[in-house]
Amino acid sequence: MTANGMQQPAPEIPDKLFFKIGEVCDLVGVQAHVLRYWETEFPMLQPQKNRSGQRTYRRRDVEMALRIKQLLYEEGFTIAGAKRKLSGEGRSSGTRLKIVPPGASASDMETPPPAEPPPPPPTSRLSRDTIQRLKLMLEDLLTTLNRDVTR
Repeated sequence: MTANGMQQPAPEIPDKLFFKIGEVCDLVGVQAHVLRYWETEFPMLQPQKNRSGQRTYRRRDVEMALRIKQLLYEEGFTIAGAKRKLSGEGRSSGTRLKIVPPGASASDMETPPPAEPPPPPPTSRLSRDTIQRLKLMLEDLLTTLNRDVTR
């Protein structure tokens, strides 16, 4: 809540894939050290880091930071209370999407009783040579992808 007791409207989040920490600070209205602290306290706020080590936030990270700020600053939760609230929200809103083939009926969409888990696949050990070849292939693929991205 603001000083006059009114709740501030949520800021408009730009339609981008990634945000830098400064952009997130401007959107959320907190300083960078506050965001970094929240990352240590809230496991659901974990932005990726790019090759140079800079944090890259996704839209869901920005939304989570806004929710954390709302809980702490507007609703008066403690850090521990906000953690509990967020973990409860995560469990209760965890709806799962089903892939339904075209032409399926409503009865086809009902959840069947849980089946026994399949047996574990047979374990096989990869030879050192196979692992080395796979590593070289992946490194080559990464180099090709990086070259295509920078063009």
